[in-house]
Amino acid sequence: MTEVILHHYENSPFGQAMRLALGLKGISWKSVQQPDIAPKSDLSALTGGYERIPVLQIGSDVYCDTAVIVDALETLKPEPSLYPEPLGFAGRIIALWSGGLWFMPAVGVALGTNPAIVSDEFWEDRAKRFGMDRQKFLPMVPHLTGQFEAGAALVRDSLSDGRSYISGDSPGHADLMLYMNIRFASFAGRKPSEFGANVAAWYDRIDAIGYGTFEEWTGEQAISYARDTSPAGDCAVNDGYGFTHGDKVSIRTESPDPAAVTGILIGLNDRQISIKREDEQVGEVHIHFPRLGQILSPA
Repeated sequence: MTEVILHHYENSPFGQAMRLALGLKGISWKSVQQPDIAPKSDLSALTGGYERIPVLQIGSDVYCDTAVIVDALETLKPEPSLYPEPLGFAGRIIALWSGGLWFMPAVGVALGTNPAIVSDEFWEDRAKRFGMDRQKFLPMVPHLTGQFEAGAALVRDSLSDGRSYISGDSPGHADLMLYMNIRFASFAGRKPSEFGANVAAWYDRIDAIGYGTFEEWTGEQAISYARDTSPAGDCAVNDGYGFTHGDKVSIRTESPDPAAVTGILIGLNDRQISIKREDEQVGEVHIHFPRLGQILSPA
């Protein structure tokens, strides 16, 4: 079986959610610890310049963003599904809300309460890549805290009917992404029990999933493994998007982050963008992005 490699760092909320997804799936994986600020040279060699965390690597296929990571894990091992019934794939919508609209309030609670918890270099990095200028961000913390608490109340009320998980009887993508924000708030000393006894009990159930079986690898090992394997193959480029297979394209995340990844388009549909690129260090790699939240343009 092709090795599954997660590039992450310990305190990344999104990395935390994907570690739990691997544990929930029972997939053995390799752990590559990346820096929490740029530059991340090993990661950039694999992704072509994308440096957000986490990134999943399966051989020489590279998945950037949790949305395509969970799709790759579902394909690799369909059961147990990250979209259990009765909520099913509607859980993706909740997961996107938690990683989007509700995430910055979580950042406000986690970092705004004690800005010195991270370095000046961290703040400078986040200002450049995410627009989190410390001088403008910190005055927003009271508002962000209120927004976070309002979101936590939604989690509490969703669990008020006695269900074990947001997804129903089994945990799923939605639970993992909601959990990551509650956990992030713990950096500021906020306890899950502050948001309700049912939230605390749910949190403990998610926490107990764990990360499964993994082994620490270096970035050099991951690069070597990509070079020694071949990508899974081309995907279809669907009609109606204004692009054709073989176009040279650029992909950039919808954010202040200036990083753009260029390559040859090999796959495009409602869910995913896939490109092919060559790198002296890693050879040929296929890089996959979610369709939602990315700016695709001719290069």
